[in-house]
Amino acid sequence: MRDVRMRGFREHTAVERALEVLERRIQRLADELVPIAEAVGRVAVEPVRARISVPHFVRAAMDGYALLGEATAGAAALAPVELALVGASFPGRPHAGAIRRGEAVRITTGAPVPEGADAVLVAERAEEGAGRDGAAVVRAREPVPSGKHVAAIGEDVLEGAEVVPAGRRLRPQDVGVLASTGVAEVRVVRRPSVRILITGDELLPPGSAPSGACIVDTNSLVLSALARRDGAEDIAVAYVPDRREAVRSALEAAGGDVVLVSGGSSVGSEDHAPLVLAELGEVVVHGVAMRPAKPAGFGFLPGGRAVFLLPGNPVSCLCAYEFFAGPSIRALGGLPRAWPHRRRRCVVASEIVSQPGRVDYVRVRVEGDRVFPIATSGASILSSTTRADGVVIVQAEEAVIGEGAEVEVLLYDA
Repeated sequence: MRDVRMRGFREHTAVERALEVLERRIQRLADELVPIAEAVGRVAVEPVRARISVPHFVRAAMDGYALLGEATAGAAALAPVELALVGASFPGRPHAGAIRRGEAVRITTGAPVPEGADAVLVAERAEEGAGRDGAAVVRAREPVPSGKHVAAIGEDVLEGAEVVPAGRRLRPQDVGVLASTGVAEVRVVRRPSVRILITGDELLPPGSAPSGACIVDTNSLVLSALARRDGAEDIAVAYVPDRREAVRSALEAAGGDVVLVSGGSSVGSEDHAPLVLAELGEVVVHGVAMRPAKPAGFGFLPGGRAVFLLPGNPVSCLCAYEFFAGPSIRALGGLPRAWPHRRRRCVVASEIVSQPGRVDYVRVRVEGDRVFPIATSGASILSSTTRADGVVIVQAEEAVIGEGAEVEVLLYDA
């Protein structure tokens, strides 16, 4: 069998070409019904329509008195119109029965307007008291037109109206409105599951103290958080020794919709992942014209499950994930492939140098509206990403972005 590891250094796939392959071969997952309480953050497969109008009864929009508007004609501060106070209406406890002309019901916001009433006189324009016979009355100190301070049936949402379109990532307010219209379940795109294989004999799990020749794994934390950001669920991490059979067994047993392999993706004697993936399925890309993350690659297992070969160096791993794995995971869950970062236009304060023919992931610091490249930019210097405010992507056709040029910064912070 040809050693696919060597191909990564002899041939470098253009980033644009690699993304085209992923867009063609990775499509969204199947849909499923979920309870409305679990729908936030999920992507609606189809338009969701209101089952019931909101409100489904005529309700008060203000605290005051429900009455027939025309019965208040001529009311004034010095010549109030007196109406018999015959009851009260509260949310969930409506006034029983209808009212007649010349009667009023005390009412609070959101309560059903009783039959026979068509307006609400606000409390500030009325005064309760006793009539000549001692019965309770309310005195209207200004006229109120029909329909005033009354929410009609369907004023918010009409039955059958589209509440959210297909493809919407459901926000808290979306599910709130859907629930108010009687929607109990929503058909959404299934969330992708992700398996993360961390290879390397030198790695200790997070929370350990570095000792001897061993270092603490950070990529599992970064990758898990990024996958969760991109809509994945059921994320599991496994540690795999630098032995070919161990890598093969781990990949065979991985499961999940997407497998992320961290480390072992280059051309060294301990880089088994490309060979194993070629044996079990196919390696489509190995070696990309970019910096960092040149050894990155991806392929597919039988059934079309994507496997991403991510370099072990932390910044390279982050970069390769953002370019290839992240957009793919989002697409599987029905989300846009575009990077989810906030974007900001800034002026280059110190020139950014790149190499024509490759894409550069340049960590930068932002001060006001000016941007500075981070001096320490090695692929293993993870702290460069904590000192950076974001990144500038230098395209393959660019060599130098000079001082004073305007660039787009992809910000790390939400």
